[in-house]
Amino acid sequence: ANDGSLFQMCICACLLGREIQMPALVSLVFQIDVEVAKLLELKLRLGGDDVKHQFVLKTPKGTRDYNPKQMAIREKVFNTIVSCFKRHGAETIDTPVFELKETLTGKYGEDSKLIYDLKDQGGELLSLRYDLTVPFARFLAMNKISNIKRYHIAKVYRRDNPAMTRGRYREFYQCDFDIAGHYDPMIPDAECLRIVSEILGELDLGDFHIKVNDRRILDGMFAVCGVPDDKFRTICSTVDKLDKMCWEDVKNEMVKEKGLSEEAADMIGQYVSMQGGMDLAVRLLEDPKMSQSKQACAGLSDMKQLFSYLELFQVTDKVVFDLSLARGLDYYTGVIYEAMLGPAGATPPPPPPPQAGAPKAEESLSVGSVAGGGRYDGLVGMFDPKGRAVPCVGVSIGVERIFSILEQKAEAEKVRTTEVQVLVASAQKNLLEERLRLVTELWNAGIKAESMFKKNPKLLSQLQHCEESGIPLVAILGEQELKNGMVKLRTVATREEVRDSCVCVCVCNSLIAIKSRQC
Repeated sequence: ANDGSLFQMCICACLLGREIQMPALVSLVFQIDVEVAKLLELKLRLGGDDVKHQFVLKTPKGTRDYNPKQMAIREKVFNTIVSCFKRHGAETIDTPVFELKETLTGKYGEDSKLIYDLKDQGGELLSLRYDLTVPFARFLAMNKISNIKRYHIAKVYRRDNPAMTRGRYREFYQCDFDIAGHYDPMIPDAECLRIVSEILGELDLGDFHIKVNDRRILDGMFAVCGVPDDKFRTICSTVDKLDKMCWEDVKNEMVKEKGLSEEAADMIGQYVSMQGGMDLAVRLLEDPKMSQSKQACAGLSDMKQLFSYLELFQVTDKVVFDLSLARGLDYYTGVIYEAMLGPAGATPPPPPPPQAGAPKAEESLSVGSVAGGGRYDGLVGMFDPKGRAVPCVGVSIGVERIFSILEQKAEAEKVRTTEVQVLVASAQKNLLEERLRLVTELWNAGIKAESMFKKNPKLLSQLQHCEESGIPLVAILGEQELKNGMVKLRTVATREEVRDSCVCVCVCNSLIAIKSRQC
């Protein structure tokens, strides 16, 4: 045995406190060596002191980072949306990112399985908010508010199967506009549709159309087609898939998975293929089957009224009455609507079969709906202790999908990521203090300005920074200009230079004339 083994044997004998025969001692040491070798191998596998633990550096599935260019696009979209909301008289609120689990339970139909539940920390059972509508209804009931026009922009969370290039994430923003209160029928509903039309038009996304329907019309249609009452919501969820699946697949799900008779499914198929405007509402009011349902007739009468207001709001060319629109959320009680890109009646072509070796594509141009909403008159009453109802109607703008479209459009474009109006530059060395004094005066005057973080930067480098960052003006300090108490002002794009006192910066008197040339 070597010296190490003899040492181990001696230690073992001392620990045992008795004499051990040499063969037994050798066997014990061998077992110890085997166990130590196992532990060392496990340490190596797990990553010990000398082995760096390997992990994949990425964002969680269904989430993303945003670089400055993407954030500039996002900010522009938000500004457009908020400007429209404020133009229509809305005020804003905020609510917690998580709610009591019972607040969200039972409000989303089959989509309830997509709610993120938070791990119980020994207190309340909580869930991340699925949308902004249910928290808004809880807010109204809790604060006893019966009349408000509000907007809310915040993140929501869904345990969905993400499709990143189509703007479908697990964490994403919603931009909601809602009108709560007792008003004459269809006037608030028509304004919501006008808001959708304004926003999509201002964002310049191309052609779009807004589908409208009514849950009462749907329920009346299901009733006259022979759908049992207890299957209304589940059949409604299946019909809601018509924008993603062909009719045959939808019919198979209704018949084979949800137990609906084939005759009832065929009758539903005849109705959900109908599209039109006020003329369709009039025609369905005279339909032998639909006219038998009081629910359907009430919805169709309101639909006629809605289109008369939409004509006054000048948006009838963008709105189509579509009986296939279902929107599967349980809380809708009346008018529902959804905005889609493309002309009315257009269906996106099926995706081409994947080719060997080609990257997996995700319908980059087909993003689905870009806005949706409807009337939910009973939701607030679910939270009110006395069951007092507050009628509500609202719309949610699908900003993530809009971002995806605008990001694709801007791939080849140069997007400004800062708002700097002027760069303070120097033409000679040793002018750092003068540059810092001038940039401070510009900041004090409320002008967005910056200067490079070098003592003696080259003039060419400073001008290149302006071109790369899109800074429109550069104030150039030089020894001669300083003697005269003036600064040379150059327009970066045209390289035009001016020194007149009316447009120059007079350093000694802090006369800021750059404001007259703000871009």
